[in-house]
Amino acid sequence: MRLTQLWMEYASAACIGFLIDFIVGDPQGLWHPVCGIGSLISRMEKQLRRNVADTPQNLLLAGAALAVTIPCMTVVITAVLLLAAGFLHPYLRFALMCVLDGWILAARSLKTESMKVYRKLKEKDLNGARYAVSMIVGRDTERLTAEGVTRAAVETVAENASDGVIAPLLFLFFFGPVGGFFYKAVNTMDSMVGYKNEKYLYFGRAAAKLDDLVNYIPARLTGLAFAAAACLIPGMSGKNAFKIWRRDRRNHKSPNSAQSESACAGALGVQLAGDAWYFGELYHKPTIGDALRPIEPEDIPRANRLMYVASVLTLAVCAAAVALICCMFAPGGMGL
Repeated sequence: MRLTQLWMEYASAACIGFLIDFIVGDPQGLWHPVCGIGSLISRMEKQLRRNVADTPQNLLLAGAALAVTIPCMTVVITAVLLLAAGFLHPYLRFALMCVLDGWILAARSLKTESMKVYRKLKEKDLNGARYAVSMIVGRDTERLTAEGVTRAAVETVAENASDGVIAPLLFLFFFGPVGGFFYKAVNTMDSMVGYKNEKYLYFGRAAAKLDDLVNYIPARLTGLAFAAAACLIPGMSGKNAFKIWRRDRRNHKSPNSAQSESACAGALGVQLAGDAWYFGELYHKPTIGDALRPIEPEDIPRANRLMYVASVLTLAVCAAAVALICCMFAPGGMGL
């Protein structure tokens, strides 16, 4: 199969997968491949910790082994499944690609979970809102006010728009489901072991650095996509989104997390980030954005709207890029 044909197949599957996620979302009550990746990470971590001495050097090496092995295993398993499906019938392979792509994307689940927080806030159920937001953030939520809960939910939508939607879309368009699951394995490792606490400071370092690397370009493209999307949504400011993105995109210890958060803060005209509690310890963090108005529960659906418009823009740009590449290298042209 020509590379241009393969790219067209990847692009078509990614578009259909996006629709599957938008309409259906993750199937409830069924095993999810990402759960399988998480289980694999957990088992391998336990095995490695049993077999290495608890010293910084050994933990760094064990963590590096995990960071290499998990993505490689995920790539091999995904490739074998696609090859087996293709052996039975090409249409079966394409159908499997579409389903896998839909499972990789997380736009609908991100919206669903964040809107649970929104509904609890609208019901004035602060404890319920704290619990709902604890399901989607890593910080302690017991001390959060209603504004703090809202801010945490908006930040999560903004940050995970990159990790859960736009970055996977880029990998799916140009590397197919194999690339998509490679990215998902890296991202899942970071979410499980990429903490800078006593337990994971050394063991999780390789996973965290690898996640920073694979997200470096997607995170910045997400910030730009958010600024562009804000221009299309009534009540949002694309100009301010771009301004705050340029000013505050480095206001985070992670090189990537503030990229989409800053553009989102600018688009909404609110202030995000600031001090937060993690594992019972207060961490002092810089703020992102200007408090042009107080943050409010309605900012949660606004952030979701921004996430979806930015995702559709990314989808359209990627599809156009693949079409252009395929036209340039069509038979009779340069060839590829």
